[in-house]
Amino acid sequence: MKTEPFKKELEAEKTRLESEMGTVGRRNPSVPDDWEPIPSEIGMEADLADQADVVMSREGNAAILADLEARYDTVLSALVRIEKNTYGICEVCGEKISEARLTADPAATTCVEHL
Repeated sequence: MKTEPFKKELEAEKTRLESEMGTVGRRNPSVPDDWEPIPSEIGMEADLADQADVVMSREGNAAILADLEARYDTVLSALVRIEKNTYGICEVCGEKISEARLTADPAATTCVEHL
């Protein structure tokens, strides 16, 4: 199987995910390859309702960032598998993952039988 088309798609998705994560978070300077929600300035708002809005927004951003980061990690893992020539092999049974499955999700780690 030719992995180059999948690699290009994964790299494009990696770039897109980094851009999206940058809208709700930033790279954690203390932990390499980790992201954290963008800190907010709680306490600068005029009243408690505005402060609550800031807290809710931060919590929402944290949830969005967690979802994006999970997919990002999956994409990075797929790129590593391409480099190690283990891409397209089901992690459960060791059989090849169909090209149709990889076309649908280039970061897939299992065949359709082990979804």
